[in-house]
Amino acid sequence: MGRVHMDVLARNSQTRLSALVDPAAQAQALARDAGVPWFASLNELLQRSRPDGLVIATPNALHVTQALQALAAGVPVLLEKPVSTTVEQGQRLLQAVQACSTPVLVGHHRAHSPIMARARECVQSGRLGRLVVVQGSATFYKPDGYFADGPWRAQPGGGPILINMIHEVHNLRMLCGEVVAVQAFSSSAVRGFAVEDTAVINLRFDSGVLGSFVLSDAAASARSWEQTSQENKAYHSYADEDCYAISGTLGSLSVPTMRLKTYACAQQASWWKPFELGAVDCVREDPLDRQLAHFVQVMLGQAQPLVSVHDGLQNLRVTEAICEAARSGHVVQLS
Repeated sequence: MGRVHMDVLARNSQTRLSALVDPAAQAQALARDAGVPWFASLNELLQRSRPDGLVIATPNALHVTQALQALAAGVPVLLEKPVSTTVEQGQRLLQAVQACSTPVLVGHHRAHSPIMARARECVQSGRLGRLVVVQGSATFYKPDGYFADGPWRAQPGGGPILINMIHEVHNLRMLCGEVVAVQAFSSSAVRGFAVEDTAVINLRFDSGVLGSFVLSDAAASARSWEQTSQENKAYHSYADEDCYAISGTLGSLSVPTMRLKTYACAQQASWWKPFELGAVDCVREDPLDRQLAHFVQVMLGQAQPLVSVHDGLQNLRVTEAICEAARSGHVVQLS
């Protein structure tokens, strides 16, 4: 992910890579090729210079410690998701952010997706009426090499709930508000790993909206954000597939095709009557580019982080609750 951020930095006319921090031997060669100084540790960098901003794309367990180092030096941070490995650790960072004026933007990059922005506008405009239900899916097939390259992904701490679902949680919160209860079933029947390969999740939102979500990294399907949004060109995309269906009392929106089926008013709403068919216009741009452009504004003091540490922590709370619900078989309530 660090290399991805380097590419994004190179595409932005307002930013310049000034240093690379990574103890790995190959990182020194990467820094040399990029023409920037290399440091083995964050302490070493911060003792010698103060960059305008810092992108932290390190293993999850280091996120809080390194973000705290940056805050102590007064350096704004773009912190890759998840904000931390546990809610308790994330609360430490949240307290530190609240106690200082240095901003932290959490890297839930889909929050910068123009598709999601338009979907949220549609929901909030009332075009769908009162929101009732949301249905979602993230079903895809991860090849064996994915687990061979990262054996930790097949062990506790891995699995699609912790690795992938946190993205979906943020999207669903953007569309429907805060999650107050979750229920889940999980299975490892296909791969036989110590972690799940498939989960079915129910959600209750504070607004009264109910949601269902199907998640699997062992289902050969294109109904995932990566394979439908056309935002990440590394994935083949299928323009006829959706991964979210948002339904209200006046109609429904399918995302990311942005197809609409609506009634003009409540008096016309009936399953005996035809829908008015339409679509929400939107552009499709790489949200990582938009995220960096926003981070520039955050560094300059021209904007507040679109995804705060509080937001990142809320996503983690819901994800942890899903894991607990799947493990215990109980409904897990969130305050």
